Amino acid sequence: MVKDILFDLDETLFDFKKAERIALLKTLDFLGLDSQESFVLLYSRINQEMWKCLERGEITRQKLKIERFRRFLEEAGLQSDPAQAAAFYEKSLSEGHYYIDGAEEVVFSLKERYNLYIVSNGTYRVQTGRLSEASITTCFKDIFISEQLGVNKPSREFFHKCFDRIPGFSRQTAVIVGDSLTSDILGGINAGIRTIWFNPSHSQPEGEIVPDYQISSLYEIASILEKL
Repeated sequence: MVKDILFDLDETLFDFKKAERIALLKTLDFLGLDSQESFVLLYSRINQEMWKCLERGEITRQKLKIERFRRFLEEAGLQSDPAQAAAFYEKSLSEGHYYIDGAEEVVFSLKERYNLYIVSNGTYRVQTGRLSEASITTCFKDIFISEQLGVNKPSREFFHKCFDRIPGFSRQTAVIVGDSLTSDILGGINAGIRTIWFNPSHSQPEGEIVPDYQISSLYEIASILEKL
């Protein structure tokens, strides 16, 4: 039986790639730089690499915010202040949210039977800004953002801090749903709770990180929960 569901936010409930593209193009325009679509792919790659470093504890969040733009501007051959770019980008990213297909409907359906929580590695300003505009926010009992907690997924400490704030929490009746193997699924494994990997691209698991369940659509969650 499942009582508590922990949801990742970006690329699980919110379409981060779409938000990232829009925010980056706005930033390039603000800086008076060429807004090429190829730059979106370049920035996305660098950003993903930097977040992997954060997950492994190889870089601080504050350094990440500037360093990703320093590397992007350098590789793109663009001249601008990375700190200024980072500040405008973060502001732009916090101002809009776009749902993954089915997210709104699924969340409103699940809240009638389960206690829902958000567990995110995103920056506090960005995530709270986007959630403040989202209808699903009222469906969650609590929202846990790593920048606020002071630790990141997939560390056990991150999850322990979340568990301490969930009334009557039990690992046996909890499950995490997320798109990232190295953050959400490994984090769930580290914390001793069951894991559901949201894998719409049908990717293969990485190394020894093996989720308990896989789904390619959020609409599949309900049928899995009924089996647990």
